[in-house]
Amino acid sequence: MLRATKEEEDDVRGYFEWQASELEITFLQKVYVETILGTPHAVWDIHTTKDRWWVITNPHNLYSQEQFPNMDLCFTFHMGLLIRKPKERPQDQVPEAMRLLPFGTTFAKLRDAHDSLPSAMRLSDFQTIGVRSREVMLDFIAAAQDSVRWTADPPKRENFRGWIEIIINDLYPGDTNKERRGLLKGAAESAWTFANWLAHSKSSTWRDAELALSMMDFAVGNISSIILHEIRGVPSACPECGSSHLHPEVGEYENDAGRLWERPICMGCGWQGRAIPILSALELKDLVTRQGGHSSDEHSIMTQPLRSMRRPDDT
Repeated sequence: MLRATKEEEDDVRGYFEWQASELEITFLQKVYVETILGTPHAVWDIHTTKDRWWVITNPHNLYSQEQFPNMDLCFTFHMGLLIRKPKERPQDQVPEAMRLLPFGTTFAKLRDAHDSLPSAMRLSDFQTIGVRSREVMLDFIAAAQDSVRWTADPPKRENFRGWIEIIINDLYPGDTNKERRGLLKGAAESAWTFANWLAHSKSSTWRDAELALSMMDFAVGNISSIILHEIRGVPSACPECGSSHLHPEVGEYENDAGRLWERPICMGCGWQGRAIPILSALELKDLVTRQGGHSSDEHSIMTQPLRSMRRPDDT
């Protein structure tokens, strides 16, 4: 059994009671977590007065343990649904983790920092969020250094202010970009300074911790997005029709299985930009982590065809 917060338990309980109002829960526990591309998916074992169910999160769905007695098989089925679902929705709603590489670990740490905010109650909790915010920004600046060769005379790797100055000047050169440079440098400087203050402050409040995360969101989110557009060759507007309605398209080449590529496409005229590799099978290993369960080389295969999904109200 894995540790779970009361908020997590209430969330899963509320979801199950919404989906199966006629069933009464007698026991529930979090038994497994697998983080894929920075998004954690938890598996909950739920017992009722009538039967047993799995609930898998992000997005939430429930599965009868009569149909899926094997948890690993159920999780595989759930992830298959999740992967297929983006085909039914606009490209701008494709899971964000796919677009954040090489900043995947940065945003995973950022989510962890946000997850700690609801339970922050004491001064030490607020200071910890300040420390985590600083760590996120250092991880971000390290990833930015590794993604592009910015200068022949680099400052020290952990010199956040020095690297921000170099990166923003490179992304937005010239007099016409003065205001853009000022906005991004100011945001990064403020986020860095406030996080360092929060990490040592003896008078901070919950609101200060929330503000530190919000400032970091703005700085890291916007600068990383600009860097990714630059290194992936995404223009500010379509070179064919001038539309700014550009979206990423992700796929594989038949002769290069295991590597994902991404290219910008114009939703107006269909223009396609240059495809670049964004993820290999080797890199994928670092983006999948597991908690709970047990290690096994066995594979789960359904012995009977799944003709329908059982629902709680099925007789």
